[in-house]
Amino acid sequence: MSTDDSGGNSGIGFATARGRQWPTLRQFTVFLENRVGQLLEVVRRFDGSRVRVVALSIADSGECSFVRFLVSHPDQGREILERAGLPLIESDLIGVELSNAPQPLLQVCTALLQAEVNIIQAYPIMVRPRGRPVVALMVDNTEMGLETLGRKGFTMISESDLDDVD
Repeated sequence: MSTDDSGGNSGIGFATARGRQWPTLRQFTVFLENRVGQLLEVVRRFDGSRVRVVALSIADSGECSFVRFLVSHPDQGREILERAGLPLIESDLIGVELSNAPQPLLQVCTALLQAEVNIIQAYPIMVRPRGRPVVALMVDNTEMGLETLGRKGFTMISESDLDDVD
């Protein structure tokens, strides 16, 4: 068990630059016109930087799309997207390592259901920070989701786990 900033003990023990005591991943949602090449233009902006797209989800609604990114080095990634003048929403997600069990998502969903935590979005992370598959989850109560998954023995990843992946 580690000590948090207030001197007390916490089960998770992560202090982030955003002043939170939990290990979350920042998702950037960008609104794009539904035109050929729009995604390429956004992804190309990271070229020449150390920022890598490590997860991607696209929701299409005919005339527009919402592109959701998880990136390594999210502070620099946000700066690049903001400089491009792109409409941007930042959200916290939970990165959960999946076990070798036959149905690892069943275990994650069951744990969250038991705590009455609703999954709003889910998508795989394209890299394996510690050699294991990982899923990114947006839930309706991030703190409760992290506490529940931690109590059930799941391992969460943090932004620093995405910084140096190959």
